[in-house]
Amino acid sequence: MKRIGVFICHCGINIAGTVDVDKVREEISKYPGVVHCEDYKYMCSEPGQLMLKDAVKEKNLEGVIVAACSPTLHEATFRRAVQSVGLNPYLYESANIREHCSWVHKDKEVATVKAIKIVKSIVEKVKLNEGLKPIEVPVTRRALVIGGGIAGIQASLDIANAGYHVILVERDPSIGGHMIQLSETFPTLDCSQCIMTPKMVEVGQHSNIKLCTYSEIEEVSGYVGNFKAKIRLKPSYVDWEKCTGCGLCSEKCPTKVPSEFDVGLGKRKAIYTPFPQAVPNKPVIDKEHCLYFKTGKCKICEKVCDVGAIKFDEKDEIVEEEVGAIIVATGYELYGMENIGEYGAGKYKDVINGLQFERLLSASGPTAGVVKRPSDGKVPKRVVFVSCVGSRDPEHHFPYCSKICCMYTAKHAMLYKHRVPDGEAIVFYIDVRATGKKYEEFVTQAQEEDKVLYIRGKVSKIFSTGGGSASGGKDGNELVVLGADTLIGKQLEVRCDMVVLSMAMMPGQGIDDLINKLKIQADEHGFLSEAHPKLRPVETLTAGFFLAGAAQAPKDVPETVAQASGAASKVLEMFSQEKLEHLPIIATVDEDLCSGCGVCVPLCPYDARELTMKDGKKIATVSEILCEGCGSCIVACPSGASQQRNLRDNQILKMVEAMTSVISLDRLLEEEGSDKQNNTKS
Repeated sequence: MKRIGVFICHCGINIAGTVDVDKVREEISKYPGVVHCEDYKYMCSEPGQLMLKDAVKEKNLEGVIVAACSPTLHEATFRRAVQSVGLNPYLYESANIREHCSWVHKDKEVATVKAIKIVKSIVEKVKLNEGLKPIEVPVTRRALVIGGGIAGIQASLDIANAGYHVILVERDPSIGGHMIQLSETFPTLDCSQCIMTPKMVEVGQHSNIKLCTYSEIEEVSGYVGNFKAKIRLKPSYVDWEKCTGCGLCSEKCPTKVPSEFDVGLGKRKAIYTPFPQAVPNKPVIDKEHCLYFKTGKCKICEKVCDVGAIKFDEKDEIVEEEVGAIIVATGYELYGMENIGEYGAGKYKDVINGLQFERLLSASGPTAGVVKRPSDGKVPKRVVFVSCVGSRDPEHHFPYCSKICCMYTAKHAMLYKHRVPDGEAIVFYIDVRATGKKYEEFVTQAQEEDKVLYIRGKVSKIFSTGGGSASGGKDGNELVVLGADTLIGKQLEVRCDMVVLSMAMMPGQGIDDLINKLKIQADEHGFLSEAHPKLRPVETLTAGFFLAGAAQAPKDVPETVAQASGAASKVLEMFSQEKLEHLPIIATVDEDLCSGCGVCVPLCPYDARELTMKDGKKIATVSEILCEGCGSCIVACPSGASQQRNLRDNQILKMVEAMTSVISLDRLLEEEGSDKQNNTKS
């Protein structure tokens, strides 16, 4: 039987406030197999770790347990500590008596009993633990970044500037994302194009960046350090090598359709460049609206192109790239206004979302920066801004806060007042959440200096009277906003010329399909899940995948850029190593027990299993580097052939017995005596 040491952490009062640590120590000290047991206020501190190391050396410990917080916090910390004094790190285990015990109980006696049982169960596990070696793999020092918004751009530049090659994949014809659509950014009111354009150009010209715009991820296989990515290059029907970007083809094209870049408020041609600063600044043909593809006639663009760049016969192309790490920066979309029928969105042209208002404010927008009503082109003299549309509404829409709405609503109201000084801006809000640097001051400036009226309350309905405008004109429809001012306790009816809805942020388009291809995790709303919200905020549970920007959760620009650089730093950390280490706590197969039924193969979410023939027998095999130790195959295996290292069935059963007190103390002492006798004989 192993010589096991147990160390119990007070965690200040996190554990000691609910658990009687002295009693736990006394009980565990008597438990068979435990040769050393002590407690300390903060085991994760340097003195606590030094205490642990000294005990391993002095007591010749063969297994170590720290009863403290979740292993996701400090398992790696204590494994490094025991390894530094010669003990295999996989002979260390955490007993979670904080999150699983002290934090969920108020009764100290009940919590203490439970803590004792938890520690006993981990002792039983450690008795049967094996010393394991990490699995080593080579690393391909090349990164794939998915998404060409500000997050993808920042991450790509950080990696490329460090000397490594990057493949940046963007589904749209140009990089830039939503940020390039903005007029100005809070709280400094910098022109977004002025900030973004130099970075976009740098990406397009960087020798270490391969830019794949108008492209999508088709498939990703492999494992950390050694991924193979298949990228679908969609046909632009324009030879970008030949194209000079003169724009004559777009100028002569007879077809006009709503512009995605201007969020439907402006028009573009069937052959188009998304916006003037696009990178690459080359056109694509919209097959859905092109007259030639619809009717077989036209081809005006081909006729006017002097360099012969038009290629109507171009097909999809699949290219395969080998990369070592993948950053997912797929951004966000705004919640569809059609989901808020009570606000008249989609019914009234003058009810628009925040991104549309950005285009009205922008000098490169459909109105060249002049705020005009979409319905009749008149300047609105009263505009109502509605916050939290779709956000913080668990009954009907999304329960989460979209984080940026309060700030961009203040920005919109402020910029409207700058454009229309005699106009009136009214903001309906639940409460103002301005948590960034200089954010609160920005909101205060909107209220006090720019005279924006803030009304605390929710809007219940928006409708049109069909009468004159709020500015007193005879033309156009008047919008009526029904709401409540909760500060004075009165219902309100506000007549206005335009309403701007601050729609909820939601994950980018096609995220569900991408999640399935990448085999990474997402939360219930589709935002990508990080490995740990505090300690590993840019990593995923699948090794080699990293997160950046609003793909993980709603974020503003500074936070997005910071996280993108954080993800890039994690990639650079990987690339600085000669070899990567993969956790060895993975599934194995007992070939003698395996029946070759294949039940486990389709259940593996990481494609780590396959059926192979060995000595004329079909058996399941495990790719060790792909396996993440999720346990799906083990649960499904009908013959018990699948087991997980250091989490075998016999270990789990011993842990359950210890928790439920099925094993008697006499039996454990008898087993301990038998082990000692066997050791003496040997």
